[in-house]
Amino acid sequence: VELLLRVSEPTAADTGPGTDLPDLPGLGEPDTGWALQVRLRSLDDPSLVLTPDEVRAGVGGVAWHEPVDPWSFALTELARAGSAYPPLLTDMGGAPGGDVPLRAEQVVDLVAVGVPALTAVGVAVQLPGRWLKPEVTLRLQATTTDPATSAVGGPSRLGQAELVDYSWQVALGDASLTQAELEALAAAKEPLVRLRGQWVQIDADRLARSLRFLQRQGTGRAALGTVLGQLTGSGAGAPPVAVSGVDATGWLGDLLSGQADARVAPVPAPAALQAQLRPYQERGLSWLVFMARLGLGVVLADDMGLGKTVQLLALLLAEHEAAPEAPRPTLLVCPMSVVGNWQREAARFAPGLRVHVHHGPERLHGEELAAAVAASDLVLTTYALVARDVDDLAAVSWQRVALDEAQHVKNSGTRSARAVRAVAAGPAAPAAPAGPASGPTHRVALTGTPVENRLDELRSILDFTNPGLLGSATSFRERFAVPIERHRDPDQTRILATLTRPFVLRRVKTDPTVISDLPEKLEMVVRANLTAEQASLYQAVVDDMLARIAAADGVQRKGLVLATLTRLKQVCNHPAQLLGDGSPLLRRGQHRSGKLALVDDVLDAVVADGERALCFTQYREFGAMVAPHLSARYGVEVPFLHGGVSKAGRDAMVAQFTGGDGPPVMLLSLKAGGTGLNLVAANHVVHLDRWWNPAVEAQATDRAFRIGQTRQVQVRKLVCVGTVEERVDALMTAKKELADAVVGTGEGWLTELSTADLRDLLTLGADAVGD
Repeated sequence: VELLLRVSEPTAADTGPGTDLPDLPGLGEPDTGWALQVRLRSLDDPSLVLTPDEVRAGVGGVAWHEPVDPWSFALTELARAGSAYPPLLTDMGGAPGGDVPLRAEQVVDLVAVGVPALTAVGVAVQLPGRWLKPEVTLRLQATTTDPATSAVGGPSRLGQAELVDYSWQVALGDASLTQAELEALAAAKEPLVRLRGQWVQIDADRLARSLRFLQRQGTGRAALGTVLGQLTGSGAGAPPVAVSGVDATGWLGDLLSGQADARVAPVPAPAALQAQLRPYQERGLSWLVFMARLGLGVVLADDMGLGKTVQLLALLLAEHEAAPEAPRPTLLVCPMSVVGNWQREAARFAPGLRVHVHHGPERLHGEELAAAVAASDLVLTTYALVARDVDDLAAVSWQRVALDEAQHVKNSGTRSARAVRAVAAGPAAPAAPAGPASGPTHRVALTGTPVENRLDELRSILDFTNPGLLGSATSFRERFAVPIERHRDPDQTRILATLTRPFVLRRVKTDPTVISDLPEKLEMVVRANLTAEQASLYQAVVDDMLARIAAADGVQRKGLVLATLTRLKQVCNHPAQLLGDGSPLLRRGQHRSGKLALVDDVLDAVVADGERALCFTQYREFGAMVAPHLSARYGVEVPFLHGGVSKAGRDAMVAQFTGGDGPPVMLLSLKAGGTGLNLVAANHVVHLDRWWNPAVEAQATDRAFRIGQTRQVQVRKLVCVGTVEERVDALMTAKKELADAVVGTGEGWLTELSTADLRDLLTLGADAVGD
């Protein structure tokens, strides 16, 4: 035989009358029902389980042949079990002589702590059917009334100030509980209860906190922004446990469930629009009108090249056609590199709009600016100037503030991000009463990459369009960013998707239901060997870093790793970039850089075929070296667009390249030329060096791979064999799912690697040097 510790659960008679709640049977008096039974089990017939006295009496035909009697054997084994799990003897009083009553908390501890310890020393434990341990969560129910139909340009009736009827419910797993049930469970103060036919382990602390939350603010009526903000807020008013679901009715329910299409009435393209909208663009216009009428800020997150510009211009024209009087002007904030593009697109697609550009040293201020704005429909300015002229711009009552390339405010603490929020908030004391002429400012963000690196970037953009929707940066990180990015929490991912779905419209070019006539994009990684000079410099940089890193820690170590990575990437580009000595790119007619030799080969084939290419680099100094080399090679000036080029110079470069007799190659810095430009004259894209951020590279590629492109786009990403470039590219490919959350943060993640991992990552491969 062997010792068997068996836990028996309460029977119907043990639990007493229980509670008057029919769905909580078995919630009886404390300290009753559960019992610990000490038994001996036959090893020959495991179904034969007896007390020591029954074994001694020969019950079941058992013959005892041991030199010690069953009682002595049971006591010895029980002592051994007590050594592994002391509460068995000290708290539970386990003895072979009978059944020992257990309190529910003792049962929970036995299962959680005792069973692993006892089974580790070979003591058998038999438990009743497994009980459930459902998580205590909260669910939100919200009810909205349908808005009355109004004109396209009519006043917003709803928005985040709209009153919403709401109620909170506490759930155990998938089962929602009523207030009476919660009070009964809290009063029982038992960790184990029988709920709807199953034993359930209750987290009493979470249950008590949830009950207090319901008693404080369980039901009521509040502004939509307040209700949704509760889901992500911090402090005393925040939900004390996780929120497992949001159920809503009315238009809010359709928005949260992704079924808003049924409510979005089609809006015909404005007669003044000089463009033929594609079907998905017509849907985008209708959605923008619908959300503007609701007074809700939005993020139009269509892929680069799908025509966010024309959709916004169509919205402005639709409002002008529908409004009995001209709407207030719209302020459009964008990077300096695309101000000229907005001017040209507005003149092309919406020539009836009056456009004012707030830019340059001669820009207007004060009353002069106010007069110019009043005579305009669309005002264009840059992120840098919004930060400088925030007081002048915030004094205007705008119909709408729109951000193009809204990832520029992905860090909510920057001057630009604070300034655009202040401008959108409007004058502190409006000159006219609230109404069609001076209602709240509608907010729109345009971006092809709502999340470049981290989820907090999405929070920052949505904090502009719908302030407070996703809570503060601290509470958002605690509730969403860490659980999703670090732990891949599916529940928090679902809740975040539910909260953001109504306010973000995202379409991608690769979806055939969106656009079917865009040519194919062919992406490839092309590898170059290092020259002997490059390999020697590369090894010297690695040796220097590994020698210095042993004595470095913290910020100093991170800085050393990032500096080393920069130097290694410069070596891979060209020795002259690392040395900074002004030495020539070629020596005695021979390439000093295997990568530059590969660039020549690739571009020679492009030029020979009569096609054009865009070449991106993240280093301005490298572009300044390559541009004259390419100009000399192809006998035509190759433009280099970078952050130091003036607006007029940028416009001239774009016009020159897109012209019929433009140069075959255009060189661009990734930061200055990676967004906002339409360069479909090129159907080849070459990334000379890698940013190690897929979203940034995709933005740059989309200068050529966008609407208007009629040819296959070939994208080449150059890396050097056997170097950190090739190994990081392999990591990015192998961990594509984590690219945005980990690798997508740039090079910072590499600073967290151990010294051994860094050595493996950076050490030069045997195949790095070419013949």
